[in-house]
Amino acid sequence: MRLLIINGPNLNLIGQREEEIYGKVSFESYFEELTSSKGVDLSYFQTNIEGEMIDKLQASNHDGIILNAGGYTHTSVAIRDCIAAIKIPVVEVHISNIMARESFRHMSMISEVSEGCIFGFGLRSYDLAIDYFKK
Repeated sequence: MRLLIINGPNLNLIGQREEEIYGKVSFESYFEELTSSKGVDLSYFQTNIEGEMIDKLQASNHDGIILNAGGYTHTSVAIRDCIAAIKIPVVEVHISNIMARESFRHMSMISEVSEGCIFGFGLRSYDLAIDYFKK
């Protein structure tokens, strides 16, 4: 099984920003742990640019995509339309509980076109998404 994790804007700062929300471990360190423990072929891509995220989604030939679109979750019709157009299942993931945060974060443009949504379990949210695909 081949899975792609895509992280959006500012998620390259995991482990450095708002540690009370995102924790102290960098995503790169966590990704190394995931690749050695989950028994799947994992790829990782991070971008702060909406168009690059869309290009990566469209070009993917993976069995599944785990997407944390960051702030684009709440604003991007273009990412929503891309997910609806591709044939690869996408699971939406968020580290924090977006429903317990600012009200603008309660609306996800991508949930409706995603296979499922996992949020609020810290970095473990990615583990849970991988487990879903391994079902």
